[in-house]
Amino acid sequence: MASRTHTVTNQPPPLVGYDVFGADRALSEAVERHLDPALLPGARTELSELGRAAGSAQAQEWGAQANENPPKLRTHDRFGHRIDEVEFHPAWHRLLGHAVSAGLTSAWARPGGHVRRAAGFLTWTQAEAGHGCPLSMTHAAVPALRAQPDLAAEWEPLLTSRVYDEGLRPASAKAGALFGMGMTEKQGGSDVRANTTRAVPLAEDGAFALTGHKWFCSAPVSDGFLVLGQAPGGLSCFLVPRVLADGERNVFAIQRLKDKLGNRSNASAEVEFDGTWARLVGEEGRGVRTIIEMVSATRLDCALGSAALMRQAVAQAIHHATYREAFGGPLVGKPLMSNVLADLALESEAATTLALRLAAAYDAAGAGDERERALLRLAVPVAKYWVTKRCTPVVAEALECLGGNGYVEESGLPRLLRESPLNSLWEGSGNVQALDVLRALQREPGALDAFLGELGAARGADHRLDAAVKHLFQELADLEGIEARARRLVERMALVLQGSLLVRFAPPEVADAFCASRLGGDWGAAFGTLPHTAPTAAIVARAGVALE
Repeated sequence: MASRTHTVTNQPPPLVGYDVFGADRALSEAVERHLDPALLPGARTELSELGRAAGSAQAQEWGAQANENPPKLRTHDRFGHRIDEVEFHPAWHRLLGHAVSAGLTSAWARPGGHVRRAAGFLTWTQAEAGHGCPLSMTHAAVPALRAQPDLAAEWEPLLTSRVYDEGLRPASAKAGALFGMGMTEKQGGSDVRANTTRAVPLAEDGAFALTGHKWFCSAPVSDGFLVLGQAPGGLSCFLVPRVLADGERNVFAIQRLKDKLGNRSNASAEVEFDGTWARLVGEEGRGVRTIIEMVSATRLDCALGSAALMRQAVAQAIHHATYREAFGGPLVGKPLMSNVLADLALESEAATTLALRLAAAYDAAGAGDERERALLRLAVPVAKYWVTKRCTPVVAEALECLGGNGYVEESGLPRLLRESPLNSLWEGSGNVQALDVLRALQREPGALDAFLGELGAARGADHRLDAAVKHLFQELADLEGIEARARRLVERMALVLQGSLLVRFAPPEVADAFCASRLGGDWGAAFGTLPHTAPTAAIVARAGVALE
């Protein structure tokens, strides 16, 4: 056979060797908007370094390797001793180690920490999403542990450390630690009140012995876990260390690892407790209230993770269309393709803008702003519901922009597509989020006041937004059959919140196209149906990536 059969032409170069943070104008502008100007120089430097690492060939290779070599369960050592360890590919450790050293678990103790950490999380997880799970849970465990000051004093320095110290050892022997969480059980799922894990008090003050199981336990090689169990005083929150203070391993039997649709690099396990030693966190019988602080933070990370997947998919689609020629010119210049890409870019920017606004609210709430805290109570489940729901159709449409090339594993788009439904399931599915919004509306009027105040900041800026807000008022005033139409209500709340933010902060072409399509009704069921007058070329140019 001939050694050379054809010359390869009209194929785009790999999207590699670029600053993931710096190339994302919506993200970088949000950081500048929400950070104190005195913090900006350091934050820009830090995030650009992380962005260049995320866009490097090395990080992309780590992501591929971690997913091609999923974790393996080792229940026993060669001598028959029970060890319950999970073996990860070295690429997983490199990804996780880089993330920890970049501060993606240390948002709580520094000014602007949540905005900086959210921007870093959105940037770095574009290289690989699965290792974001232990990062998220470790970050989110901090506010829950603060319900028990002695435990917080022991663990918080380890959870916020920038040292990735792998291996199972007592906390006192480690320079950094990771945390996981176990809430759901096979018989109850999201209905955690149905949990049957028993917690029996021990002689030591605050210590309990747990017997039961957890149906989903992610990152089961973490150093500690927050779990729910039925104590004599009711459902309570407990800290379960993997290794006890004397070096003995706690009873933490990993029964099997889940065989998941996506998220292949990350281990999700079924675990059994049998006299497992644990410490009470918070008040006995108030377990849900204690652990909900962790859940709220991880729900925001669900929105951030979905925004990261959307951004990477859209960047890949625009990059491909910029270099690929068809029917006499670059695809990106074709009116219909430009419409599709612009529509996708709007969805991505709206998700990023909303997620960073909520990260800023966390910073403000931590500084004592009660109105921002009230806003989070309603806006977090709204954002979690909508942004995670939009992720899968965005990634699927972006994949189609690459044609058959997008359906091939080497493009990276199939991995993004498999990952895309996860965040809508994790930390409560769509129905759970919608019901949580109803609960906040009914029990916490301050949350609605804060939410409406955020919308009011854009009043009069766009007539379509004003009309959508008026319609929302009408829906909120009619409580008949509210549960059955909760999803429609939450969708409307998310869209007007995104519209309000874009009208205030995005370029006019972005805000106008968003309001015309999402709020004004001039939009079809599929992407690529923006009004024909929309400045699609300008929107696409804003979302594109220029290789260095």
